[in-house]
Amino acid sequence: MNVSLSEQAYHDIRRMIVRLDLAPGAIVREDVLQQQLGTGRTPIREALQRLERDQFVTIVPRRGVYVSGVDVSELTLLYETRATLEPFATRLACARGKPAHWEQMTEALAGCVLPGSSAFQLIEIDRICHEIIWAAADNRFLTSTLDMLYAQSDRLWHMYLADVDDMAEAVQQHTEILDALVAADADAAAALVEAHIRTFDEQIRAAVRRHLESPLAAN
Repeated sequence: MNVSLSEQAYHDIRRMIVRLDLAPGAIVREDVLQQQLGTGRTPIREALQRLERDQFVTIVPRRGVYVSGVDVSELTLLYETRATLEPFATRLACARGKPAHWEQMTEALAGCVLPGSSAFQLIEIDRICHEIIWAAADNRFLTSTLDMLYAQSDRLWHMYLADVDDMAEAVQQHTEILDALVAADADAAAALVEAHIRTFDEQIRAAVRRHLESPLAAN
């Protein structure tokens, strides 16, 4: 599938924001992005406009573009949206998924049992598993929304990485999800996905609390 320059720029810049290469509040310079991404001004501007709609950047007329802050008070909104849409996508995946999808997921999960896997490698496996389920659901509107929501969750994970519990356990939950998908058990798969998202939400909330209660947070 061909990807437009604007689409590629969107994903590249969003990845920089999610991974905190562009931190909250940072100024986003178009000329720097053009050099870094090797693309022109128009794709960059189109990407930034889309990133503003997805609330990753804030564009202030005559002042510039800034990376949006992370409002932890919106964790509830993020959780309740994902907890509604992800199980629905999973039910669709049960009905529409092909053996090839579950083979891909099996291959991805093989990486989580390798000794010495880093937290960054594990979160990448988690993302791949979600993307496979979205692909199996075969609904591009749903996929686009879930992709944006996952990126927002991923950004929070990177921000509080040091405080989040063992990522391996969260990734291994996908093994049970995969078993339910292969069995075409929509109820079980949807319930497991909802529990998986709840676990992530609880981990992030606990990490945020520890961060706010830290003596360093007051300085």
